[in-house]
Amino acid sequence: MTTLTLVLAADQKSQQVTDWSSRIGWIVGLGLFVGLVYWLMREGWKWRGILQGGLPDLPAAPGDGAEPLLTLKGRYFGSTTAGQWLDRIVAHGLGVRSSAVLTLTEQGLHAERTGAPDFFVPTAALRGARLDKGIAGKVLTEGGLLVITWEHGGRLIDSGFRSEHAAEHAGWVDAVESMSSASASASGAAATVADTPGTDQYPGDSAVAAPHHQEGPR
Repeated sequence: MTTLTLVLAADQKSQQVTDWSSRIGWIVGLGLFVGLVYWLMREGWKWRGILQGGLPDLPAAPGDGAEPLLTLKGRYFGSTTAGQWLDRIVAHGLGVRSSAVLTLTEQGLHAERTGAPDFFVPTAALRGARLDKGIAGKVLTEGGLLVITWEHGGRLIDSGFRSEHAAEHAGWVDAVESMSSASASASGAAATVADTPGTDQYPGDSAVAAPHHQEGPR
């Protein structure tokens, strides 16, 4: 009986050793898989940045301290090609998610970010704003995301933000829509004036009289 008990105990010990070896193998394999996925994602990110290398540098924010119209503190979730919420833009640091403080002035939109480059969108480049639920692969609640559309380098871009107080989003949509509409109207009026044909007159043209012939006495 004692011998049988010792044999069973030895079998249990060997089984425990075998189980630990198996678990270690699974952990190592999982770690290698995660590392491979991370490497592939990093390479894809770098390749996307190369493809977007033609996107011009972002304009610098003016430094004259314009009066803020609206301020929002929250998070920046990324930028994509407008209307394509999975086509992430990574050039110039636009693909980095970060905490952000947005400031809207008469000159444009300034995004100050933590751990990522700031960026500025001039008023003339604003194209509109809306409430949405997803951007750059991130999905939130319906209407939980403020998406601002702007133009840069001939490309329309959607940038997604979320305020710490979601009730602020609607006011931002109204303000950005109003500013972009006013900017578009001003641009259209300027283009109309530039295209209006003028009258090219040289000085003195109006004073030139038709020759007057007088007949002498016959």
